[in-house]
Amino acid sequence: MPFTGSVEDRLIIRELMDIYADGVNQRSAEIWASTWAEDSEWCLPVVPGMESVVGKDNIVSAWLQGMELFPFVFMSISVGDIQISGNTATARSYTSEVAVTQDGTEIRPRGQYDDELVKVDGQWLFKRRSFRSIHGE
Repeated sequence: MPFTGSVEDRLIIRELMDIYADGVNQRSAEIWASTWAEDSEWCLPVVPGMESVVGKDNIVSAWLQGMELFPFVFMSISVGDIQISGNTATARSYTSEVAVTQDGTEIRPRGQYDDELVKVDGQWLFKRRSFRSIHGE
């Protein structure tokens, strides 16, 4: 079964993914950073030289550097799976993005996140996000 755990926890995790996308769309490091656990890991095998970034501060710094490359970005997320076991969970989601590069080129990448989440003080956070491109730039 693709979804397990309480409806309340699954809804909170879905909202976490929405907050993540909102942080991207608003270009807000504060919003985006609020989705990460302190000891988290962001795996980006599509970015040369940045296959994995460890620690919330390092992740936010890498995100800020990456966002400088795109004057415009819009991200939407579709959730495919959430599996909750106590205070940990795994999830799979799909992203659809439109972005404009510094030279004005429009790109439309599609990707998949495989996530590990942790509940800290009643709040679900990303512990590990692993991204892979499934179509597009």
